[in-house]
Amino acid sequence: MRDLKADPAWQEEDLGIPLPDSPHACSVCLPTWKAVVGYEEARDKVVRRMRIGYPRFFRHPFVKRLTAMASAEIAGEGEEVFVFPTKLAAQRAQRWIEPRGEVAVRHESFQGMPVIAVPSKARQVAVDYQRFTGELVGSRQADDLINGTPRNGNKTHLLQRRLGKIVGAEPKQVHIFNSGMASITAVLRSLPGVKEGRKTLQIEFPYVDALKVQEFFGNGVVFLSQSEGESFDEALRRIRQGEFAGVFTEVPSNPLLRTADIPRLSAACAEGGVPLMIDDSSVGPSNVSVLKWADVVTTSLTKWLSGTGDVMAGMAVVRADSPFAGQLQASLAEESAKAAPLYVGDAEVLLSNLKGFPDRMAIHNANGEALAWMLSSHPAVEQVWHPSLITRENYDRIKAPRGGYGPLLSFVLKNPKKAPKVFDALKVSKGPSFGTPFTLACPYTLLAHYYELDWAEGCGIPSHLIRVSCGTEETSVLLAHFAAALDQV
Repeated sequence: MRDLKADPAWQEEDLGIPLPDSPHACSVCLPTWKAVVGYEEARDKVVRRMRIGYPRFFRHPFVKRLTAMASAEIAGEGEEVFVFPTKLAAQRAQRWIEPRGEVAVRHESFQGMPVIAVPSKARQVAVDYQRFTGELVGSRQADDLINGTPRNGNKTHLLQRRLGKIVGAEPKQVHIFNSGMASITAVLRSLPGVKEGRKTLQIEFPYVDALKVQEFFGNGVVFLSQSEGESFDEALRRIRQGEFAGVFTEVPSNPLLRTADIPRLSAACAEGGVPLMIDDSSVGPSNVSVLKWADVVTTSLTKWLSGTGDVMAGMAVVRADSPFAGQLQASLAEESAKAAPLYVGDAEVLLSNLKGFPDRMAIHNANGEALAWMLSSHPAVEQVWHPSLITRENYDRIKAPRGGYGPLLSFVLKNPKKAPKVFDALKVSKGPSFGTPFTLACPYTLLAHYYELDWAEGCGIPSHLIRVSCGTEETSVLLAHFAAALDQV
């Protein structure tokens, strides 16, 4: 197995290999700026070399094989088959696909798994449903089904206990899902105000699909890309008037690592009777402590808590004394069990991966701060976004007692045209996602917003932005890699 800390995947020859070196990897090597553009434009010379990809965007080889088996048995002429983890997820997909695709969708079953057959003209609508909701069959479950060894056990209760200790919650407050997006989707569906037809409010620029899911599965979303000045004051006024079904924010945000004034936001939500949802995925719950301010805290367990990049999972934690606790607890428990449960094989891997958290985060954090300082003082760098440098006062209000400023950062060069050259020369592994033991870099805006670059730019996200997830390499080695790449300017 390739040690990506000592031998990073950063050159053209590495295009398409799994990151990490595992059949269940959650990332893929896109080593050059040109490869990222080729991936976004679905160019054959890039896509054909990809052995794996981020599971919500790229059908895993095991899932692809399982789907082919189901198709051979079920698909009619001009139909494509999609396998779902539960009957409820398949039923919801049908209700979402039929009006948007203007088609009739058939329900079937294959090896005990719910399957829908979708006319080919609505294929992309079905793909979008799984991408945004995160309600997927994972690679381990697909592998077991292919081999005729499906497992029916459940290790969720063990995860609830382990994770509850980390976040300071009782096990019953912790709800486990098969992906981070599934946890966000479940929370959105659980909000009483959504059922009443009200919109949600997004504070600060979020990870792309966190905004999309509110657009597509709620009643629309009001979006405030930066929480400051008169626009933030106006948003707080509307919150206090009870206008929204819920308020969503990330601490810090991804990719700009900005943090809103959470105590002020929380007070406005309490006054208006509006649930506040905070996602702490970008730095993890060892670095920030936000449950006392939020009604629900969501976390992508795929990232720092797993720490290896070889399992997808998500979590939603309900604050015990939230005025919405009863409703949210009941709804999220049902969502976790009936819509997007975590497969037992994935739960076992996650339980093993949790060992050493949060101690290993101290190493990640130290590298993040060191790289942020080095880049911010480099003459070729225009700006660095990191919680130690951006909205630090707000971050300090929610920082955990022994927490740090996190290992995730973004930066841009003074000369944007040099970004591809610097990125290509960067001797660290390159691909989507974050939270791995090896450093992982990507031209984030190209990956997340390729077909809406002007819109992203208008929200303060430069198209040439490079995001870095700092691993646990020796700090001096990591800094040397970036210094060498910046010598290209």
